Amino acid sequence: MIVRNNFNRLLILLILVLLICIGLYGLPGSLLGYNIKKVDLLSDIRVAGAEVSLDSLWAQLEAAEAAEAAAVRDSALRAGEQDMRAEELRDSLYKVMSASYGVDSAGARIEDYSAGHTGLNRFFAALNRSESQPVRIAVMGDSFIEGDIMVADLRNELQKMFGGRGVGFVPVTSQAAQYRPTISRQASGWTTHSILNDRKQAYTLAGTTFEAKSDKAGISFKTAGYYDRLKSVSTLKLLYEKTEGTAMQLVCNAFPDTINRSLASDSVVDQYILRADSITEGCFTFTGAKGFRALGLALEDDEGVVVDNYSLRGNSGLLMEQLNPADCESLDRIRHYDLIILQYGLNVIDEEMLQYGWYKTRMIQTASRLRACFPGTDFLLLGVSDRCNQYNGQFKTMPAVLALLHTQRQIARQAGIPFWNTFGAMGGENSMVEYVNKGWASKDYTHLSFRGGREIAKSLIKALMQEKEFYDKAEQTVQ
Repeated sequence: MIVRNNFNRLLILLILVLLICIGLYGLPGSLLGYNIKKVDLLSDIRVAGAEVSLDSLWAQLEAAEAAEAAAVRDSALRAGEQDMRAEELRDSLYKVMSASYGVDSAGARIEDYSAGHTGLNRFFAALNRSESQPVRIAVMGDSFIEGDIMVADLRNELQKMFGGRGVGFVPVTSQAAQYRPTISRQASGWTTHSILNDRKQAYTLAGTTFEAKSDKAGISFKTAGYYDRLKSVSTLKLLYEKTEGTAMQLVCNAFPDTINRSLASDSVVDQYILRADSITEGCFTFTGAKGFRALGLALEDDEGVVVDNYSLRGNSGLLMEQLNPADCESLDRIRHYDLIILQYGLNVIDEEMLQYGWYKTRMIQTASRLRACFPGTDFLLLGVSDRCNQYNGQFKTMPAVLALLHTQRQIARQAGIPFWNTFGAMGGENSMVEYVNKGWASKDYTHLSFRGGREIAKSLIKALMQEKEFYDKAEQTVQ
C-alpha cells in the first residue's frame, strides 16, 4: 500500500490563499464610485498608523463650511425662490431662536438649509392635524437602524406625543427578521430581489421586492409588546405590486372566519386594507401566486404617527438614485409620507479617505431623485454617527468621520434640505467609546445597541420639537 504525502499540495494551497488575501487587501478604497471594504487578516490586532490631528482637521472643515454657507445662502436669495419679505422675516426669527439655543456643535437642533427655513413645514403642519389623519414618516438607512434600533424609540415617543399605534411597514422578510423585537413575522415561498444586487427590478423606498416562488406563498405576523402602542392596531394592510388574479386567504384574530379575496391591481403598487377594533395576529396564504410580488405588511392606525423602517444592510444611499419613478409615484398615492429621513454613511467611511467629493456629487443627485419621486414630502438628512478605530492602543474617532460629516452638511446645503448632526448629538469626538463602555453600542465601535438607539432617538425628537416651535412661531409672525 502506497501512502501519498499531500503536504506539498497543502502548502501550495495555503500559499495561493495567502496571495489572494494580499491581492484583496491591495484593492483601492473605491472603484467606479463605490466604496470597497478591504480584506485585512490583521485588522483585529493592527494598530493604525500616524494619527491625524482631529483639532486641525475640524478647524479646516469649519472654515470651509462657513464660506460655503454664505455662498449658498446668497445664491438662494438671488434666486428668489420664495417671497422675499416672508423669507427675510423667517430668516430673522430663525437667527434669534438659534442664538438663544446656542451654537449647534452638539446636534442640539436641526440645521435647515432650505430657502426661508421651510424644509419641514409640511411635516409640522401634518403633526398639527394628527388627531384626524395619519402622519407618515419613512426612515431610510443601513445597518445602523436594522432591527428597528433607534427607529423603535423614535416611533414610540412620537406616538405618545401625537397619537397612533403600530409598527408601520415591515417587509415580507429581512436579514433582521429574527431579532427585531417590535414585530414577529414568518414568510415562506418567496424569492427576495434587492436593489443591492439585482438592478433589473423596479424598486420603491424599501429597495426590496418579494416574488412568489411557485403557486403558493405565505406570510404570518404577530404584534409585539416591546412598547404598549405596538400591541394592537386598527388597520392591517398588504402592499403588493404584481398580480394576475392571485387568490388571498387571510386568517385574522379579529374575525371568526377566513377572509377570501381575489387580488386585483389597478396601479403599479396596490394595497389590501382590513380594519377592525383590535388586530394582533394573522396569516396570509396566496394561491395561484406564480409571478405575484409583494412588498410587505403595514400595521397602524388611521390617525396619529406612523413610522416605517426602510433599513437595508450595506446601503450607502447612492443606490436610492435608481428607484423607479412610476413605482414611487404609485406608492406615494396610497401611502404618502410627510417626512423621509435619510440615515447613511457607515458604508461610505474609509479610514484612509478624507475627500468625499465623489459621494457628495452622487448623493445630491440621489436627493434630487427622491424629491422628484415624492414632491409633496419633506426630507431630513442625518449626519454620520461616531465611529472609532484603534490608534496606539486606544480607540479614537476616525478622522474620516469628520470629513464625511462635513461632506454630508455640504450635501444638505446644496440640496436645500434640513440636516441633523448625529455625531454631535452622541457627544462628538470619541463618543462611541463612551457608548461602548455603557453598553449602548457594540464592540465593533460602529453600531448601536437598542439602548444607544434610544438616546439618539430622544435627541432627534428634542431637535425636531425645537424646530417645530420655530415653525409655529414663524407661521404666526409671517401671517
